[in-house]
Amino acid sequence: MLHLLYILAFTILALIAVSNLIRNLIVFSVEGDGVYSKGQSSSYARGRSGSKVVRSVPHPEFLDSTGNIIKDPLLVMRSIDVQDARAHLDALYEASPGYSGEIDQEN
Repeated sequence: MLHLLYILAFTILALIAVSNLIRNLIVFSVEGDGVYSKGQSSSYARGRSGSKVVRSVPHPEFLDSTGNIIKDPLLVMRSIDVQDARAHLDALYEASPGYSGEIDQEN
């Protein structure tokens, strides 16, 4: 009997979770439709209700020091060899506040 109660409880929770997921997908799709059309040149657009004004503001990390949008890739990685990586890590470790000057060597 207790097994049936668990199955019933988890079935109800699963139905609630799926209904919330579907409702959120519908809300996000409706909000996404009211953004901008590609031919629009102004930075303001009307929402679906007609009275709400929506302005697109990019994240500050996407702007350079003058406020223009960065078009370059934001993550550039360069390859270094193992010895350089070890030297950088050792320098960081030695610059840390808890460093006492003794490095344990494992041989």
